[in-house]
Amino acid sequence: MVRSDGRGRRRLFERDSELAAVDVVLDELAGLAKGSGESPERPHGALLAVAAPAGLGKTTLLAEVRRRAAAKGCTVLYARGGDQEQGVAFHVARQLLQPRLAGIPAADLQATLGSWYAIVGPALGLCAPTEGAPPDPQGLRDGLDWVLTHLAVQQAPMVLVLDDAHWADPESLSWLAAFAPRAEELPLLLVVAYRPEELPDHAEALRGLPGRSGRRTLGLEPLSATAIASLVRESLGGHADDAFCRECWAVTAGNPFEAVELTAKVRDRGLTPTENGAHLLRDLAAAARGSGLVARIERLGPATVHLAWACAVLGTEIAPELAANVAGLGFEDATDATDRLRMARVLKGVEPLEFVHPLIATAVYRAIPGPLRVALHGKAAQTVLDAGLGPIAAARHLLETHPEGDPWVVRQLRAAAAETVRAGAPDAARRYLARALREPPAFDDRAAVLYELGSASLLTEPATTVNHLRAALEEPITDPTLRHGIVYRLSQVLAHTDRLAEASETLAREIRVTDDPRVRLRMQAEQFMWDAFRADEPDSPARSRRLAKLADRLSGRDLTERYIIGLRAWDATLRGEGAAAVIQYAERALAGGLRWAADEDRGFEVPVLVAMAFLYADRPGRTEDLFVEGIADFEQSGWRGGHLSFAYTLLGYVRHRRGRLAEAEDFVRAGLRLAERVGPGTPAHWYAVGTLVEVLLARGRIAEAKEVADAHSFGQPFPAAVVFPDAQTVYGELLLALGRTEEAAEELAAAGRRLDPRGMRNPAWCPWQLHLARAEAPDAPERARALAADAVERARHFGTPSGIGQALRTAAEVSVGTDRGKLLEESVAHLERSPAGYELARSLVALGAEQRRKGRSKEAADHLYRGLDAAVGCGADGLVQYAREELAASGLRPRPLRGAVTDTLTARERAAARCAVRGLCPAEIAAELRLDEPTTVRLLSAAYRKLGTEPSGLAAALGE
Repeated sequence: MVRSDGRGRRRLFERDSELAAVDVVLDELAGLAKGSGESPERPHGALLAVAAPAGLGKTTLLAEVRRRAAAKGCTVLYARGGDQEQGVAFHVARQLLQPRLAGIPAADLQATLGSWYAIVGPALGLCAPTEGAPPDPQGLRDGLDWVLTHLAVQQAPMVLVLDDAHWADPESLSWLAAFAPRAEELPLLLVVAYRPEELPDHAEALRGLPGRSGRRTLGLEPLSATAIASLVRESLGGHADDAFCRECWAVTAGNPFEAVELTAKVRDRGLTPTENGAHLLRDLAAAARGSGLVARIERLGPATVHLAWACAVLGTEIAPELAANVAGLGFEDATDATDRLRMARVLKGVEPLEFVHPLIATAVYRAIPGPLRVALHGKAAQTVLDAGLGPIAAARHLLETHPEGDPWVVRQLRAAAAETVRAGAPDAARRYLARALREPPAFDDRAAVLYELGSASLLTEPATTVNHLRAALEEPITDPTLRHGIVYRLSQVLAHTDRLAEASETLAREIRVTDDPRVRLRMQAEQFMWDAFRADEPDSPARSRRLAKLADRLSGRDLTERYIIGLRAWDATLRGEGAAAVIQYAERALAGGLRWAADEDRGFEVPVLVAMAFLYADRPGRTEDLFVEGIADFEQSGWRGGHLSFAYTLLGYVRHRRGRLAEAEDFVRAGLRLAERVGPGTPAHWYAVGTLVEVLLARGRIAEAKEVADAHSFGQPFPAAVVFPDAQTVYGELLLALGRTEEAAEELAAAGRRLDPRGMRNPAWCPWQLHLARAEAPDAPERARALAADAVERARHFGTPSGIGQALRTAAEVSVGTDRGKLLEESVAHLERSPAGYELARSLVALGAEQRRKGRSKEAADHLYRGLDAAVGCGADGLVQYAREELAASGLRPRPLRGAVTDTLTARERAAARCAVRGLCPAEIAAELRLDEPTTVRLLSAAYRKLGTEPSGLAAALGE
């Protein structure tokens, strides 16, 4: 092992086991490791962590990792955390990725990164932020994942080295910690070094990373007396005697950094390395650290001290000109001071400068007198601004200054926060704005700062956001646009935290005092929207009447009017007013366009509701088209947290309604994974869990549905917001499937008592009556038949074949005598004209089973065979089994399943499937095909469906 001390390379001692571990993972990465057959194994990545206190050689070991990796032909990415740069968002990510991307012409880089360019470019310093809503933090992390995956695949094998991870900025570190487990799926070795005693809370995930790959963290121990003796003799000559070497070991406690510094001091002093000079070593060692180091620098003169202080304030990658300006030195004085600091082994490098070791930088920084340190940070802020480095570079220095009521400071911090939010780092923006609030801002600016601070906290601290925004409204606000923006944002965050009543009341108060009729209309639209989601709305029918009256007199000339018309379409859906009317309102709402991610203050709820209105009106193709556009809108804007979770979940629900259950499960599970990253108990989480339970029940996997419900605490208490499918109804359906009939009846009856008084009477939207009828049939058959009959009447009023057919089948299930067969025949007739493939399969099998019991064998066989084929096509495994049992009871054998037809695959589906056969994970496939990961998942899902196989059978289905 080697190390560089600025004057050549030296051996480093007693690190053989660590180097052996490095060689093993590098060989695995490069595909040089031998398998059991002595042939090279497929290259694969790994995680390696080095944890040790300061000075024990982490940086030197990582330098050797980089050297050996380069010698084996690996691409090496390197970054280092900095004590002074911890608050600069994505500082480490920029170090890692910018050198590989910055030299590519902008047009080529945009072509390579595709839609990710506008999302990750600002965070990596590759481009300015675009107009429109900024990416959410998860979207930005996904973009960084894609970029690193792309580089790892295209420039494989790759080694990523992060030194001093304990000082990495939270944004970069949380991204890398989440990405790290994927390294094993890629030709990527991730090596991280940190001081375990200084690892911040947001970096705790690093401690467990190596264990996931089956390797322990490498802990470096102090060197032995023998190793220190060898190091001393290599530096000072073989004539260094044993007593001198033992004293070197004693005064440095085996710390290799201190030993190297000590031998340099011995050499500079011209001290003979013998027992006679050993008594001087303690004083020399003290001069190399802490107060001794500071005293040594002070002896170099005031100019040198000022330059050292300036460098310590500036941090890492120090520009000499900036350091001179902060220190207040001219060119010649700064050059002389720099040379003296190099000779004293404090600084190294030319352009940029850096401290020889972080321990030195820390000691110098801590030695700066407090008031002077504050003043130097203030001067550094002005200097970096004058140098054109921008407000973000200045903001980290302004965070270290004392509040003085300076409007300039507030302007710079607000500008830095705005840039940081646009780049996708709201937590960093929040730090800047909190400091601006303490400055404090001018009286007239306080409300604006509170609004910006609340907006920056929206995704991570919604309760804090509410406090800031309410405080902003209490300030005297002369700008009505600012006041309206605060009200919109406050109502939005209240609604998204399940405080819908407060959201509605906030808007109602503002509507009463707003003079502008267009603003009042916009606020009414917002209030209508949140009231539509309220499960506890006191007078829903009255609100529906007001909405209908307003929508009928609007033309849809602007977005606000189209939102109101769209809300009318959704309200008509819930009330079951008639599918034709629903479609008419939905089309009117779309006539001028409804972008899903056009305006972060508008939200995406109304475009989603309009799309879902088409679904319940038996126009699922229109719904899917709108969802494809919406998902593309989300992904292009970098909204990949709760927004994308909703979209995937609801697209899965659409597939469920169409009877494509395997695809539905894939999409809903993708939505659930995203929802789990957002957090449990959120609306996105409720939607995802409820929909997954519904899909699993349709597939006949009842035990698995219960496991999902239990794992995610799906049950009482249910959310205050209206969700679809209705959570309480789905829970009742689960209880019914589990045979817990009485509990199911209680939950379903409670759902009815909650929804019916609100006028939500459409069984096509919420079939609580149908499930309750089945639950009550054994003990209260008359009541069950009455419930089913009322549901049929409501379904006929709404007028969709799918809703009528489903209601008729339930009515048949709870009926007796000849009515059963007639109801089932009518159910099949309706469902054959609907897009509801799964419901049709159920009715066909039920009709066949009923005909078998009536002795009508030929007709029974026809319907059972048709039902079986339909169930297989839907992926309804439980229904398939039931149909087979009914055929067997009729003395018939099921027909062989139709074979897969690979000609139906598109070129991209076939390419994705072939990559999967090669063993690539979705992330690798996405990088190889230059796609984003969600698109890749959709292509694979389509290939599985068309080929009629699961991933394990993909190779056989493709004939490969």
